[in-house]
Amino acid sequence: MEIISESSATALINAPIEKIDLTEWLFSLKSHEYQACSPSHIAAGRSVSVNGKRMSINVEQVADTLLIQNYIEEIGEKDYCKVNSISDSFSPLGRTKLGIVWELKVKKITENSCEFTNVVTILTTDEFSSLLKKAGVTDLNPVKSLMGQNVSMHNKEETPLFAKDIESKALLEIWK
Repeated sequence: MEIISESSATALINAPIEKIDLTEWLFSLKSHEYQACSPSHIAAGRSVSVNGKRMSINVEQVADTLLIQNYIEEIGEKDYCKVNSISDSFSPLGRTKLGIVWELKVKKITENSCEFTNVVTILTTDEFSSLLKKAGVTDLNPVKSLMGQNVSMHNKEETPLFAKDIESKALLEIWK
């Protein structure tokens, strides 16, 4: 798989790092909480993969592309969470699949503050390459540029609101 787009955004969390659990946050995020973090967010839910790993299901529309993401837990630590999805993508070109890696990180700044980092990496799949070929797209660079702009704009919108949600839950000490 080739990287189409990679976006990273950061935001401040005014809570001690010891009170934060990113993995529990992700896998307990309710649909209305997910929707509150971006107008592009449609729904969120949970499931379990065929291998018994936790799965976060997110539905969102980024620009003109509707994405149904089935994120499976790869790394689940309190200060670092990495999940992978082979996501369904519905765009004006048609239905296809995209690989998406979502990483959440938190780094201590002071006793009562942390830096939250939200990293989204989008990867090609065989289905995506076939769709582009059928559409006559031979140069991936314009696709990468447009997708990069859309993902970056969305990431900058959702990251501070994710941070606020994490901060409020950390201050309530729900992850003891």
